[in-house]
Amino acid sequence: MRFNLEFVRLLPGWKRPLLIAAPIAVAAGVTVAAYLYTTANSASATPAQTVPDPALDVPAAPGLLVHVVGAVENPGLYRLPRGDRVFDAIAAAGGLSPDADLSRLPDYAGRLKDGEQIKVAFAKTTSGTVVVRVNLNQATLEELLTIPGFTQAFAEECIDYRTNFGGFQNTRELVDVLGMSEADYVIARRYVTL
Repeated sequence: MRFNLEFVRLLPGWKRPLLIAAPIAVAAGVTVAAYLYTTANSASATPAQTVPDPALDVPAAPGLLVHVVGAVENPGLYRLPRGDRVFDAIAAAGGLSPDADLSRLPDYAGRLKDGEQIKVAFAKTTSGTVVVRVNLNQATLEELLTIPGFTQAFAEECIDYRTNFGGFQNTRELVDVLGMSEADYVIARRYVTL
């Protein structure tokens, strides 16, 4: 079976342009088909995606939040890097206080967990009672009166000082600023914290 190619024979040198144009046309067709295929797939995939929930996108706070209580200089909440140990938490709380019971310390080498509470035991006095520390920056008037050497007037001065000046920075301010005697301070410092 022969095709009638009379109209092609009218063009002189028709074979050379056909050899060049055919591959270009095939390549252009493949490119257009690939483009149409990818745009059709991406258009159909877009509605299937859900809008992200902003509550789920909030990253977790870095580090661990631990609560250090008991016989440390500054008990409270501390944010520490992951992988830290109990020793690091106690150091962040200002270290052990003078009335800490060294025979009942927590495991210094233990790894911290988020939300953990580290308890440092107080040493018992000769009468067997535990020394309770009062926070100078948070205590009520009645709590301040339980500290040895604190009178009604001196406890009120402490409350006035922390109200007017933003609180105590260290316990030594009882002597340096408020005028407590050194003898009273030596006893009272075992019962106060910040």
